[in-house]
Amino acid sequence: MKKVIVFIIIILFFGAVALFLKRDRVNQPTDISMNHPSNSKHFIILKTNFGEIQFMTYDADAPRTVQNFIDLANKGFYNNLTFHRIIKGFMIQGGDPECGLLIKDSGHCGAGGPGYKFEDELDPRTESYKAGYKKGVVAMANAGPNTNGSQFFIMLEDYPLPNNYTIFGKVTKGQEVVGAIGNVKTGLNDRPLEPVIIESIKIEAGL
Repeated sequence: MKKVIVFIIIILFFGAVALFLKRDRVNQPTDISMNHPSNSKHFIILKTNFGEIQFMTYDADAPRTVQNFIDLANKGFYNNLTFHRIIKGFMIQGGDPECGLLIKDSGHCGAGGPGYKFEDELDPRTESYKAGYKKGVVAMANAGPNTNGSQFFIMLEDYPLPNNYTIFGKVTKGQEVVGAIGNVKTGLNDRPLEPVIIESIKIEAGL
């Protein structure tokens, strides 16, 4: 009889321990890193007078560049600026505040920026660096090493550029719009002969 009682006590003891451990696991906080992996991306919806261009950002490969673009976009910095440089078969370039639709060309179009410069993010270990400047790639324009600001370009076709320009995204929808802009007739300094306007930019978070 005593053996039975001891056996029952042992069962009850281990059952209580198991219940406690289960409750403890339930009450533990969720690991945030599981829900927000380091390679999380944003989706950019760039509205132009030619249509919408959507691209995803490479947050893990170029975090500083992505954050800079998002900050400027959220401030409305890019609204009513233009794609001021178009080279057919190569790329379209925009984001210069000296080239806005409502701004009189002072002769500085193509050399403007947000009033600061920041460093390149060119890591040969990243997939974007290894892939290079393929059709749809979004990268920073610059005037030399570590001179990034607000200007960016979107590739019209694959092109063997040297890895001197920080890649921070790639078009996921609207490459045909990029292509239509790429076919606009241009004049001196690759300037389009008709306005190509960045009307607005919307940011959406994604994984």
